[in-house]
Amino acid sequence: MPSPTPPEPSDQSLPVMAEPYVPPPSEAPRKIIVRLTWNQPLVWLQKGASDMRAHPGIAAFYGVAFCIMAVVLAAVFRTKPEYTMSIASGCLLVGPFLAMGLYEVSRRRERGIAPELGASVTCWDRHLGSMGLLVLVLVVLELLWGRASLVVFAVFFNTGMPSTTGVLQAVFNPQNWEFVAAYAAVGGAFALLVFSTAVVSIPMILDRDTDAISAAITSLEVVFHNTGVMVFWGGLITTLVVLGMLMPLSLGLLVVGPWLGHASWHAYRGAVQWPGDVTVAPTH
Repeated sequence: MPSPTPPEPSDQSLPVMAEPYVPPPSEAPRKIIVRLTWNQPLVWLQKGASDMRAHPGIAAFYGVAFCIMAVVLAAVFRTKPEYTMSIASGCLLVGPFLAMGLYEVSRRRERGIAPELGASVTCWDRHLGSMGLLVLVLVVLELLWGRASLVVFAVFFNTGMPSTTGVLQAVFNPQNWEFVAAYAAVGGAFALLVFSTAVVSIPMILDRDTDAISAAITSLEVVFHNTGVMVFWGGLITTLVVLGMLMPLSLGLLVVGPWLGHASWHAYRGAVQWPGDVTVAPTH
């Protein structure tokens, strides 16, 4: 007698695989990373100077703040060099918030809104979470830079640790050429990383109220797509800041600080565009 055939398994008895989750498309406007030309940094400086001339009182307020930071940092380096890194970290904490105030002035002027000192000083309070995270990242990078500098000093410096009075003579002693090369390479790498992370991220947080990670990634994309132009821009910033600090009491920062702050807003606006953005030609 033939054995009964087993029943065919029904579809209901088979395990059902869950369909993979497909996130909905983002409704946020997609940014456009602009291909920059070599003259763009000079245009940003020109626009920054125009913003500064339009509101000299606000520019003077921020210029004095930058100047005080430089004087304090120099005084600590001369008298208590062991605290220099701590003061530099403090400047790195305060600096972005000061810069955001200048960005707010340029943003308002670009949109045809009258800039106000009070509004510029407090503009960061609506973006405190994003700004706090970004500043924390910058401080961590600065601390890592300090640690790497100590390692370079320990490994490559051949004439003993210099005093603050003879630091330049000791550093540029011919016996320390390996140290100068190593320090320049390590310092340049960290400086490029900090610059790439922050060059457009802070104005983007102000403009789009975005999170710190998205802003930092956008900043890195700008540098990646326009490496030569952005390195040129970083070189201009460094040169102007050094020239400003070489003046007695760093008085050059009274002009250079707000000038570069305004110009950095226009660097962001020139490098990153958003569909549907409308700007108003400034009239005041």
